[in-house]
This record gives sequence, C-alpha cells and structure tokens, in this order.
Amino acid sequence: MNLVRAFQSIVRHHAPFPAIRDDHRSFTWREFAERVQRAAGMLAKAGVGPGDRFAILSRNGFRVEELKWGGHWLGAVPVPVNFRLAPTEIAPILDDAQCAHLFVENPFLALFEHPALAARRAGVIAFGNASGADASAYEAALAEADPVAAADPDPDSDALLLYTGGTTGRSKGVRLSHTNILTNAAAFGLGVGARRDQVYLHAAPMFHSADLLAMGWFLQGATQCYLPLFSPTAFLETIRRHRVGAVVTVPTMLIGTITDPAFAGADLSSLRVLIYGAAPMAAEWILRVAEAFPSVDLLNCYGLTETAPDLTIFNASEFRAVIAKARATGERGGPLTSVGKPNILNELKVVDGQGRERGVGEVGELIARGPNITKGYLGLPEETAKALRGGWLYTGDIARIDEAGYVYLLDRAKDLIITGGENVYSSEVEGVLARHPAVQEAVIIGVPDPRLGETIMAVIVLRAGATASEDELTRHCRQSLGGYKIPRRYAFVEALPKSALGKVLKNTLRQTYAGA
Repeated sequence: MNLVRAFQSIVRHHAPFPAIRDDHRSFTWREFAERVQRAAGMLAKAGVGPGDRFAILSRNGFRVEELKWGGHWLGAVPVPVNFRLAPTEIAPILDDAQCAHLFVENPFLALFEHPALAARRAGVIAFGNASGADASAYEAALAEADPVAAADPDPDSDALLLYTGGTTGRSKGVRLSHTNILTNAAAFGLGVGARRDQVYLHAAPMFHSADLLAMGWFLQGATQCYLPLFSPTAFLETIRRHRVGAVVTVPTMLIGTITDPAFAGADLSSLRVLIYGAAPMAAEWILRVAEAFPSVDLLNCYGLTETAPDLTIFNASEFRAVIAKARATGERGGPLTSVGKPNILNELKVVDGQGRERGVGEVGELIARGPNITKGYLGLPEETAKALRGGWLYTGDIARIDEAGYVYLLDRAKDLIITGGENVYSSEVEGVLARHPAVQEAVIIGVPDPRLGETIMAVIVLRAGATASEDELTRHCRQSLGGYKIPRRYAFVEALPKSALGKVLKNTLRQTYAGA
C-alpha cells in the first residue's frame, strides 16, 4: 500500500462527506480528490516529475494539503520548509534537497530578496494564501491544469522529506516512506480512537512531523480544518467555529490557552480528543490542563521525525486514572510523568553504551524498531549508520521503562549534565521547580565550571505578577532533591527561546550563559 492507493480508498469510501473546511469554502472528499489531481497536473506543468523533490514554504492551510497530496499523486516528494527560518538557514535546506521548484505563500515572498535566496527566485511559484480567498492566481492555475493519472509508487520509496530542527547544528533531511507514514497513521489512529465524525484541526505547523499525526483521522475520512498561525484566541475561535473534535498540540500551546483571558468564555463543547507531545509538560501543568478540559480525552504521546512520528501513546482512560490518583494522593511522580506505552507497531527498549539491554527501571538510551522507522538521512550515510544500527533506531533520548511498560524520558543524551562526576537529568529538576507557585516555566542546563566540569543553571520564567528569589527557589529544591542536583545559578527571563513547535532551544541557552 502507498499513499496514493490509500487516498483513492478514502475517497471511494467517503466521497460525499466533507473533507476540507475553511472559513471561506469547503470541499467533499470527491471535490478534494479532483483538486488534488489538478494540483498534480499543475506540478507537472511547472516541471516537477516523479521522484522529484519540491518545496512548500507556507503557513497551515488546505492548499498546503492539496499540494502535498498532489505531489504524492504525481509520485513526487514534498519538502515542507519551516517559514520561521532565516534565509541563510533555508538556503542550505533547498540545496540539500535539490528542490528546483518552491511553492511559496505570499507573505514569505520577500525572503527571496535576500542574497542567500536570490538565485532561487526563478523557481518560486507564489500561491496566495494557504487558506482563505486571496489566492486567485493559484486557483486559476489549478483550474487550467489537466488532471494527471495516478502514480503507483513503491511503498518503500520516499514520500516526504522533513528537516529536523537543527537545534544542535545542521538540519538533517529525514526520508519518510509511504510505508513509514501509513503504518504510523494506522497505529496512532487506533491508539487514540480517531473517528470520521471528529473534525480534526491542524494546529501544529504543517512543516513539522507532528502534522503527520493528522493522518490518523485522514484515514478515517474525517473532516480537516486548519489554523494558519497559533494564538490562544484563534485556537479557541477555530474550535468553536468549525466544531473541532480532535487536535494535536504541544505543551506551550495548552499552557498559553488555559492562562489566556479568552479561555473563560470559550465554547469547547465539540472537543473530544486533546493530544499533546513534542516536549515534556510538568506534572502541575498536566493537572491544570486536565482540570481545564474535564470532559475531553487527554492523551500524551512521544516520537521523533525519524519515526513518522509516533512511538508511544498514553491511553486516555489510563491517563485519566493516573491523573485522578495524583489529585487524590498529591503524588507528582510515577506514570503521571511518563509518555505512556509503545504504540501497537513499535518495540522499545533501553540499552547501555555498548548496546546491551538494561533491566526494568534502569536508565539508558531508548532505541526503537518498527515499520515507521526512517530509512535514514538524505546524503548523510555516516549519520544514518550512527542512528540506525542492527535494525534499531537509536533515539538519543535517555529513558527508563518501568515494570508496567510505561516509558519515562529523562533527558536528551546531549542535555545530560555531569557535575562533579554525578549525572543530573534536567527533567527531574525542572519538574521540581515547576511545582513552585511563582514559576511559569523552568529550564535546566549545564554550564562550564572549572572545578565541577559543569554546574547546574536554572533559567526561569515567572508567572505574571509573581516574584521569587534565588534563595527561595533553592530552598524549594532542597525539599525534593539531593544537594548535587540543586541549581547553583539562576537567570530570570521574560521568555525562553523556542523552536516552531515550542521546544526550548537549550543549545541557545547554553551558548548564552556559557561565559556569563
């Protein structure tokens, strides 16, 4: 099975039902399929052929969806690009992917005036706005394009090229096959209970692997709608207007939403499934989010771009029971801080530095295998060989798995702090600091120290109107942490540097404070 055949099957089963819902227009699955075939014809007319890679630089919207599916229909490979990147960061991605054609949403055309991208202007195809009515040239080109016959790509051929965030250096192009995407979609959709009668909202950026989780609903024939850019007000209004039933978010979205004044009067009566992932959420915030959405199935998940993207799911009923127990007992550890259990198609285990499996509850690197694992990185054989060994993906995440099968992420291997010969996992310290009533966000990093090698530094965002001193936070930490885990330095900031999906850029913080 490939994505083209899967799409044809979806259309056969759900042709008269709504596929796309936008503020300005909507399409049934039959109508959307016609647009996808014309989008494939438009790509072919522009010079894109089977196996070619083409870039999309845009906010979320249904036109991004039909360009991606038009690429699949043609047998080409879409390359969504993060529009928040600087021109000097976009250029190496386009060079690496060898994209001769770039579909660019109008607001980002000015990027190609920069010297780093000026030579690419000849390949730029403007398509108005990703959503809404302002795309007359695109719509005219679509109407003039002749539909093309469906390709039948090899299921193991590249279907999508996604670039990692590059938070520690060069972005890597992750090659995801038709099999990778479809198997993960099937497993994830089953795990979260995706249904056709749930309108799915694309709130996570469509250039990010998190958007692939929408495939769980896509395969069910569910209606898709789109949030061009996240803000709490726009998020809440889109849920109300389009009667959204399911959405995948990240912790920063949820925290921003429930603390926004607009939340108090929001109509969330349609929402049934609320999923978060991509970054950890402190126990206190999990409880606050669960309280804010009492009639919604709240789920947690974890994965990587390299896994298309899901590896674990915290089942809604189990998560609900764990949350209830935490409220009743005051316990803030245990499964509440886990990312759930492996999805049905993945095997996970924890290994030591020599690749030997660790015992139950023991700490090591998390490795994974399954049909959703990438074939590797484009043009990077050494990086691919390092990540893929013996049929397993080495995730670079430090973790443990308990006797019940719950997976606990302790840190990224690169973020592990070694201070005075002791290992300190930032997630543990961050969780303790997050319990302080004045703390909105807390991030732990290691900074150079001539005596200890590294010393622990806390970068803190306080809640609006709250105050807390370094001494107060240190006393708070001493109640729950051993002495070597307690931060020795603090920085209080208005906001933390984050990626497009809300992940804190710890490398940026380390660079900022290394010599301070």
